[in-house]
Amino acid sequence: MKELLEKLGIKYKNIEYYEQAFRHTSYCYEASIKTSYERLEFLGDAILDLAVSDYLYKSEHYEEGVMTRIRASYVCENAVAIYADSLNFSNYIKVGHGEEQSGGRYKKAILADVFEAFLAAIYLDLGFETSKEFALKIAVPYIKDDSILLFKDYKSVLQEAVQTDRKSLVYELVDENGPAHNKTFTVVVKVDDIVYGKGVASSKKDAEQMAAQEALAKIAK
Repeated sequence: MKELLEKLGIKYKNIEYYEQAFRHTSYCYEASIKTSYERLEFLGDAILDLAVSDYLYKSEHYEEGVMTRIRASYVCENAVAIYADSLNFSNYIKVGHGEEQSGGRYKKAILADVFEAFLAAIYLDLGFETSKEFALKIAVPYIKDDSILLFKDYKSVLQEAVQTDRKSLVYELVDENGPAHNKTFTVVVKVDDIVYGKGVASSKKDAEQMAAQEALAKIAK
C-alpha cells in the first residue's frame, strides 16, 4: 500500500484508512476483520459527486440539464471503474478466496467501489480539498476529452441522472415480433410514467440501451 500511495503522491498520515479502502467484505469475512470498504464507499460516492458537480458549475456555463447529463456520465459505475483500472487498483484489492477465483478484483462494481472508498480514505486522512483535488485530477481529463471514454452503457448513465432528481425509471417491452431466431424487440423507457425514449433492436437488452440513449438526449436539452 505504501508503494501505491507514494506512486500517487499522497502524503498520508494514517495508512489504515487506505488499507480499509481495498478490503472487500469477502476478504474481511475470511480474515475475521470487521471493517471492509463499504462505509468508506458510501462517503466517497458523495465526494466524487460533489467534486464533479463543483467543477462543472465553476468551469463551464452549461444549463442544468446538460450538467446533470455530464455528471452522470462521469460518476457512474462504468466511469469510476475505468478510473480505478487506470490506477491499477486491481493489484491492491483484497478479496476472499471464492471472489478471487471468480475474478473479483477485476469486476467493474468492485473497482468502482474501491475508487470511491479511496477518495473517502483521502478525505478522512487529509481533508476534503485533497480528496477533491485527487478526484478531479483523475476525472477531468476524461471530461475534457470525451473521446477517451466512450460510454455504451446508457442505462447506467440514465439511472444516475434520474436518481439525482429522485424520479422513477421503468423500461417496458411494448412489442415483440418475428420468429424465435430473428426477433425484434421494441422497448420504451418511462420517467415518472412519461415516455422519454424508444428503442428497437434484435435483443431486449440492446433495445433498452437505445431507449436510454434517446432519453438522455431529451433530458440534456
